[in-house]
Amino acid sequence: MSERPSVVFALEARHLPLLFPPEVMSRLAALADLGPGTVVDLRDPEALGLLAGVDVLITGWGCPPLGLDVLDAAPRLRAVLHTGGSVKYLLPPEGWDRGLVVSSAAAANALPVAEYTLGMILLSGKGVFELRERFRAERSFVMGQVHRSVGNAGRRVGLIGASRIGRRVIELLRPFDFDVLLHDPYVTREEAHGLGVRKVDLAELLAMSDVVSVHAPATPETRHLIGRAGLALMRDGAVLLNTSRGSLIDHDALTEELVSGRLRAVLDVTEPEPLPAASPLYDLPNVLLTPHIAGSHGNELRRLGLTAVEELERFLAGRPLCHRVEHGDLHRAA
Repeated sequence: MSERPSVVFALEARHLPLLFPPEVMSRLAALADLGPGTVVDLRDPEALGLLAGVDVLITGWGCPPLGLDVLDAAPRLRAVLHTGGSVKYLLPPEGWDRGLVVSSAAAANALPVAEYTLGMILLSGKGVFELRERFRAERSFVMGQVHRSVGNAGRRVGLIGASRIGRRVIELLRPFDFDVLLHDPYVTREEAHGLGVRKVDLAELLAMSDVVSVHAPATPETRHLIGRAGLALMRDGAVLLNTSRGSLIDHDALTEELVSGRLRAVLDVTEPEPLPAASPLYDLPNVLLTPHIAGSHGNELRRLGLTAVEELERFLAGRPLCHRVEHGDLHRAA
């Protein structure tokens, strides 16, 4: 593209300053024209008139699907750079057929999720959640008392899904003394070996792991991937950690196991989300619920905006994008 492109944002305006703080916005402004109506609400038919001269859409949370009415209103559109993760919903099949370049910030969003996962694996191995409850109730402890069931040395961690997040978790686990198993139907045993993990089937992973962490995409095939039978395979006291989507676990069956006290869980996502106020999981000492915080928040959003700017730099220079999404890969993506 020889002339400066016209760029418009299609996302929730309240997120713009966090996604594009001054230094990131300046870098973007050096590449493209950001004219009046920079942030457009694509649900407003009148806003479609602002798309006639737009070359690049930067989308994000709050952007509706780019229907044919939007695409027809933007005849010059060449690229859609998404500051969120999944782009499954973003374009209809006809949109992909138009040859648009589509990019996602999923790789940048994978970083905080993997960091959260590592932290929770380490903390759960130290018995922090249960011992915190005991300390809170007793308000004292015996100095030098050894908690025999606590420790991360030699623990076995089972990862379900070698997604961007799953692979980042593998990297973060390397310095620690863990035996890491992987279940992913798209990864061969040789590829798993190259990642430094052992590939096993799902039943074996559930039965052998001290901690099971879920990083698979939500698809029709993965709904309730971990059901009643799978949960029954897990060791007494094992930890189930879910930062993916609540639909991957049968939550009725999981609730029964957690209420019984047999398993422990760290859940950043649930089904439904949030759980009903009457759910027993809020009060169980063997459950840590967090409000969907593993992904990017606060100052982490800057990475997502910067990813879009860096992709635009590559696009304008005629270089391949680092985070391009192909239509044919959507069926196995988050």
